[in-house]
Amino acid sequence: MKAKEIKKGTHDYTAAEDWVKPKEQEILDKLEWFRDQKLALMIHFGIYSQLGIIESWPMIDAEKSWSQVQLDWVKDSKEFRKQYMDLNKSFNPIRLQSDKWAEFAKKNGFKYLVFTTKHHDGFCLWDTKQTDYKVTDPSCPYSSSAKPDIVRDVFDAFRKEGLGITAYFSKPDWHCENFWEEGYINECTDRYPSYDPEEKPEKWEKYVQFTHAQIKELIEEYGPVDTLWFDGGWVDKRLGYDIRLEEIIPEVRKNNPGLIVVDRTCGGEYENYITPECTIPPEPIDVPWEACLPISESFSYRFDDSTYKSAKELIYTFVEIVAKGGNLALNIAPQPDGRLPARAMEEVAKMGAWLERCGEAIYGTRICAPYRVDDIAFTQNKEAVFAIVLKDKLSGKIVIPYEGCVSGATLLNTDTSLKYKVVKGGIKVSLKDVKCEDYAFAVKLNK
Repeated sequence: MKAKEIKKGTHDYTAAEDWVKPKEQEILDKLEWFRDQKLALMIHFGIYSQLGIIESWPMIDAEKSWSQVQLDWVKDSKEFRKQYMDLNKSFNPIRLQSDKWAEFAKKNGFKYLVFTTKHHDGFCLWDTKQTDYKVTDPSCPYSSSAKPDIVRDVFDAFRKEGLGITAYFSKPDWHCENFWEEGYINECTDRYPSYDPEEKPEKWEKYVQFTHAQIKELIEEYGPVDTLWFDGGWVDKRLGYDIRLEEIIPEVRKNNPGLIVVDRTCGGEYENYITPECTIPPEPIDVPWEACLPISESFSYRFDDSTYKSAKELIYTFVEIVAKGGNLALNIAPQPDGRLPARAMEEVAKMGAWLERCGEAIYGTRICAPYRVDDIAFTQNKEAVFAIVLKDKLSGKIVIPYEGCVSGATLLNTDTSLKYKVVKGGIKVSLKDVKCEDYAFAVKLNK
């Protein structure tokens, strides 16, 4: 049996009804913290950034119809894999300034980081002791920089700004000889191990121990970490590829209590929240979830990408996700030199300014019926209901289709008290004296 949940490198997501509620109170408490945060800066960064191609996936012949479309300089995929594996010898993002990433994130309303410590290609952005295929090895020119351990540098910078830390970690490792055996890159590759673990249990056991050792490094030597985010859902014990999380996770949680674990699409006790990718669920979900979406066309940097989402698109997407009970992990891919793209930063800064005005309607909220009616989305906290009107102009009067008790109304955009009255079908709010244009409007209705 092989997984069906990966299409063009994109994961499906576990159904809400299949989510398994953790038994540990520390994890439940941490999940409530997670649900309060709402917005993560996701960063895909690695050796692939140099070429401006899809991350890792072009190495896979079995999915070449979409993964290798950018390989216009080489026809032989075997030769390409050799070229790709050698990208560690040229990786040198000397303009990377983690403190600027973190300051940008803090200023613009991000509350936590999701960072790729290792993608499927196996190149490690930390000083792992398990392989030489890493940023700190002398074979990589960035190893001579002032702060060559990128994971440590980035995690420290984001913690300094008071932001949460999520460590993205790929369960498959296409560089490790105990996952893809020596010489496999010269064959027709797919995303799975190059052998059957049942036929070569000793080799698979070496891979399990290699994976456990790297997980321990990241959690015990680079902590505290809030979330361990596993990618590569086809490495799944239901498919015969068991890396035995039930052994390693309790061990690393001893020194990192409350650690959230996200074993994407694999279900069970180690998928503490669900992760729709490049999609938004059609209906509200009242279990912890996080949608991961790129700000542009791809999770990895593209030199010719002209598809950056506008601030208005970002805000409307974010509001839809929050109104449905989720978090947004917004991916911004750094350039090969380590800087975040200027166009992405410009649009995000506009969203950040809107969040400074209207963030009370976003952070720390939960779903609120009727969720959304036409252009009005709803959220709530203990003190208030928030009606977010997805229009860029308001005038006259609007009827907010909320029928609960209300003791006051405020337009968060301008911090203006509003006149209102209860009418059939909701709350009629007067905007007669309000002159305001914005991407969207948040009306606070005190309970």
